[in-house]
Amino acid sequence: MHIAFFTETFLPKVDGIVTRLTRTIEHLVAAGDEVLVFCPEGAPDNYCGAQVMGIPAVPLPLYPELKLALPRPVVAETIDRFQADVIHVVNPAILGLGGIWLAKTQAIPLVASYHTHLPKYLEHYGLGMLEPLLWELLKAAHNQAGLNLCTSTVMVQELSERGIHNIDLWQRGVDTDAFHPELASAQRRQQLFGPHQEGDPLLLYVGRLSAEKQIESILPVLEALPGSRLALVGDGPHRQQLEKTFAGTATRFVGYLRGEELAGAYASADAFLFPSSTETLGLVLLEAMAAGCPVVAAKRGGIPDIVTDGENGCLYDPDQSDGLLVATRRLLEQEERHQRMRLAARREAERWGWSAATVQLRRYYKQVLEKSLVAPVAE
Repeated sequence: MHIAFFTETFLPKVDGIVTRLTRTIEHLVAAGDEVLVFCPEGAPDNYCGAQVMGIPAVPLPLYPELKLALPRPVVAETIDRFQADVIHVVNPAILGLGGIWLAKTQAIPLVASYHTHLPKYLEHYGLGMLEPLLWELLKAAHNQAGLNLCTSTVMVQELSERGIHNIDLWQRGVDTDAFHPELASAQRRQQLFGPHQEGDPLLLYVGRLSAEKQIESILPVLEALPGSRLALVGDGPHRQQLEKTFAGTATRFVGYLRGEELAGAYASADAFLFPSSTETLGLVLLEAMAAGCPVVAAKRGGIPDIVTDGENGCLYDPDQSDGLLVATRRLLEQEERHQRMRLAARREAERWGWSAATVQLRRYYKQVLEKSLVAPVAE
């Protein structure tokens, strides 16, 4: 198949969407598919055999890491030459709308996928009043697609309730070879968390440092657990505010980590804390679990699809002021339970591979393509 992606987020950015896209592209190319990616400028021209076309873009004012790219005539010309069998629009926004328009005008089967719960982000930026309007815009865009993919069962249900049609589940994936408990080491613990005593709780967060991630709610945990230390891995527009919030605590701002350094960070921590209540899935949770690091996370969005409370991690109600602290204590207070959850977290991650997720996606593409071929006959 010839598959064209339109995405508002791609390399060199680091986040769960980029992880899913890059792993998917790797497996599509390995399966013999031709892949073309349209994304904001800054990415390499080629990724694992896929052609990448960067489109001039401007930073989003509230979130400079995200860039908005306006479709240009060269996009349509490239699609013509590529002869796409399927167009897949990832989180349709400005560039994605161009992909939707091309799919419609050139009668190319269209798939869209929903990865970022933007309506829920608005309240964290003082724009909650715009949520109904944003849902209407999302509904108008997604209902152009022959198939809409969500990454968790909760989001399948919510989008359906919001009036979006033709929805199915795109299963999760994680690289269980790259993320592994064997990468834990005392040296990495020292590098991440600084000098500490044996038995001190070593807490980890990995992801964007942005308002919607609600990272400030980790502060009471640090203040209440004697000897606890926190490593924040990642970067984002909220970093300066977080540095002020956590000033005077045993917190280290590590910045981005990649490859074995990131995998070793997961494996070397005692608990992965993830307070965000806006997640459609949260791939970093699966990475942590694959590395044998049990998770404490908000019982919201797609997270319960991954974390089973009391088995491979601990969930809490983010509406309860002490929920994160209580759940973290529950995870750490008994060494035997903690070790049992480490093993269970790894077992859960081993169920989900990128290969199986991409086989599923190719099957979806073929279904949409076949449906488009028989549609004229039905008319």
